[in-house]
Amino acid sequence: MKRAKRMDGVAGFGIDRVAAAITDPDVLRLENLDTDLPLPPEARQVTREALDDPISNSWLPFTGDLDLRAAISDHIAQRHGHRYDPAREIVVTCGGCEGVLDVLLATIDPGDEVVLTDPVYAGLVNRVRLAGGTPTFAPLNITDGEWRLDCDALRAAITDRTVALLMMSPSMPSGCVLDHDDWAAVADACREHDLFLIYDAAMEAILFDGRTPVGPLDHEGMDERTVIVGSMSKAYRMIGWRVGWIAGPAALVSDAGWVHVYNTTGAVSVARRAAEAVLRGPQQHVAEATAELQRRRNAILDALPDWPLVRPAGGWSLLVEVDSPAEASAAMLERGVAATPMTGWGGEVAARYVRFVFSAEPVARLATLAERLARARLA
Repeated sequence: MKRAKRMDGVAGFGIDRVAAAITDPDVLRLENLDTDLPLPPEARQVTREALDDPISNSWLPFTGDLDLRAAISDHIAQRHGHRYDPAREIVVTCGGCEGVLDVLLATIDPGDEVVLTDPVYAGLVNRVRLAGGTPTFAPLNITDGEWRLDCDALRAAITDRTVALLMMSPSMPSGCVLDHDDWAAVADACREHDLFLIYDAAMEAILFDGRTPVGPLDHEGMDERTVIVGSMSKAYRMIGWRVGWIAGPAALVSDAGWVHVYNTTGAVSVARRAAEAVLRGPQQHVAEATAELQRRRNAILDALPDWPLVRPAGGWSLLVEVDSPAEASAAMLERGVAATPMTGWGGEVAARYVRFVFSAEPVARLATLAERLARARLA
């Protein structure tokens, strides 16, 4: 059977292979992106109540309830100081990653290049490929033990075929957080080369060590060059509800909205109503979950002080440099630690790392890392 050219280079995450090899229930599950952190109370309550309402069995409106889009507009305005028109500039999607693919399919032609960081989420890399584009990479560097955007590398990655930058902050899996100067460099690159920015905001609220939230819309002219893709899955821990959104200039959002409709029809009505309630409800649980994730990050750093770990500034995973990620992952699993090699999660930089996800294991179990990995081979 014919195979589409766009599938060239598209590969799996590696998470499934690691998970399939687990036979001991005591294994420390650092390979996945689930979380054991509690749901927002409104998510459970509204979902239960909505099941008794006939409207919850509707797939209309395709682009999301206007009340939910208004809640998203308020949410973005509070974080970024820019208010999107709920009717024209916001579409509700089946999670953030669907939103990214919708935007790419609406904007990318074969041969177009999209610049991402290295490392970066493999799901973003492969969605560029599925849209017919070519992912190119700007390697991150390590400064003071943390991942930082290399602005010179970002500029060097841009060619005459580049049409967009796809940035995430905090980035998955590195936990790299872009500061005000980083976003200024992104804005300068977009203006100088007439590029647009896809900003994956899924983790933007999960910031450690007292960092102040900043973003691309803080910089002149970026409101007309940026499309924000958000999600309920990370900061709000509503992974299974599959609710995300696209917010940006009306013409782009309209096109991406039709991609969404013809691909998925619409997000589940029950989930949309829960998402609205959570966005409108108290937000203290976001800070509480973030504080717990920071404690878990610290538990790993404390347990493995001599390991070549890169400290994440946010998010819910961190990376460890090894000689051979596949062999190191297998060796760790023998010692009761499931971790994923970063092959395909970027370019040459990612290929040297294994990822620890700390969203689904409590501090007490993470503290056992030192004992579990005392004799693990990293090569």
